[in-house]
Amino acid sequence: MSKKQSPKIGAKQGQNREDRLKSALKANLARRKAQMRARTDDKPGEPVTGNEDKG
Repeated sequence: MSKKQSPKIGAKQGQNREDRLKSALKANLARRKAQMRARTDDKPGEPVTGNEDKG
C-alpha cells in the first residue's frame, strides 16, 4: 500500500515547492519595489537610472 501513496506525496511535494517558489518570488519583487521607492524618495530631484522593473 505504501507504494501507491508515494506518487501522491511526491505530487504534493512538487506543488508545495511551486507554492514556496511563487511566494518567494512575490516577496522578492515586493522588496525590490519598496527599495526602488525608498531610493526615489531619498533623492527627488535626481533622475532614476539603472535596471528598473517595467511592469
